[in-house]
Amino acid sequence: MKISSKNIFEDIPVNMTEELVEIVSETDRIRIERIVSRAHSSSPNFWYDQEKNEYVIILKGKARLAFENRDDVIVMGPGDYLDIPAHIRHRVEWTDPAEDTIWLAVYY
Repeated sequence: MKISSKNIFEDIPVNMTEELVEIVSETDRIRIERIVSRAHSSSPNFWYDQEKNEYVIILKGKARLAFENRDDVIVMGPGDYLDIPAHIRHRVEWTDPAEDTIWLAVYY
């Protein structure tokens, strides 16, 4: 088995029309993704409603998340994280257009 390292901040395309989602590691019980947003947000009236819990941390950049039936928006920056229970409907309202927002998401 070959073991090699990668850098979470490297290999990001120069041109991205859609958010970049890459599986970093996965088993039958857990999935870890690197997500890169560049001024991306959820489509109007779209809500994530996931089967698994999601732990998400922003490593770089900024974002705003909205949750169904809540009036406030959660503002996130580097080091900020959330643990979102399964089936809690949420959406990305905004990500920074001035720099990439790099997320690490763990679904469990």
